[in-house]
Amino acid sequence: MHRYTSPLRASAHVADFGMDTITLAGPLEAKLAAARQAGFTQIMLAARDIVGHPNGMDAAVAAVRASGLRVTGFQVLRDFEGLSGHLHDYKVDIAKQMIVMAGALGARVLLACSSASRHASGERATLVRDLRKLAMLALPHGIRVAYEALSWGRHVNEVDAAWSLVEEADFPNLGLAVDSYHIFATSTPLSVLEDVDPAKIFLVQLADFMWQETRTPEERIETARHFRVFPGEGVHSQALATLVRRLDAIGYRGDYSFEVFNDDYQQLPLPYVAERAHASALWLAEEVLRRGVPLPGMARPPRQRAAA
Repeated sequence: MHRYTSPLRASAHVADFGMDTITLAGPLEAKLAAARQAGFTQIMLAARDIVGHPNGMDAAVAAVRASGLRVTGFQVLRDFEGLSGHLHDYKVDIAKQMIVMAGALGARVLLACSSASRHASGERATLVRDLRKLAMLALPHGIRVAYEALSWGRHVNEVDAAWSLVEEADFPNLGLAVDSYHIFATSTPLSVLEDVDPAKIFLVQLADFMWQETRTPEERIETARHFRVFPGEGVHSQALATLVRRLDAIGYRGDYSFEVFNDDYQQLPLPYVAERAHASALWLAEEVLRRGVPLPGMARPPRQRAAA
């Protein structure tokens, strides 16, 4: 499908880009092998791939370590902030376990999404307190918490709102997760990123999708969970390239992970899907960020190259 040079030749230029296990079907070992063989050096791990391993969590941890892939981060803690009473206590217990799992896997980043719970308070002081508490729980384990604004979050659904809370909480291991899907879904202007401290961006997740707008929270959820595609394959290629360049311009030098939920990809051979991801990584590294001499045929987004 893609016209590009062997991943092994180009992998040095895509070290900052990684896949997410949620994109691939099959057992954990097969997902890790497909990512590695496609030329990736890092992987974002989903909790269900770890706890769902047929031989238990210890075997999953061993498989991750044996793969040689660096762990980008661990996901995802949902609906943590804004709760009270027994609901808050329950979520604290869940968070503690997620932090322990992240540490066992060698993940140094735990992704926490803004709450969509109808039981969550929107009181700012409560949200700030809870984010600070989550970071405090993670600190002894050497884990950083990356807070992400879900585009259907109940009180926090845009990246600038998430950053405002992170900034006010002001805790060393609490930072921001920037997700291109949620930015495009809410039509958030990229100019808001100019106010973000790049040192406090702990993770950037990238994905495209096939239509221009998601008009309701329900449509955002449906698209996010079933119809994302790799960068350059959808209709937001130019916007996504602009986002990545802007992050680079403000000084972000951390990891980029492809968070692509796609029902079609779940039905396709792992090498085929991983190669599509690697083509996107090459486009971003070689053409968008120009981290090396562009390879033949890599100047256009993957979708356009495939049609050529």
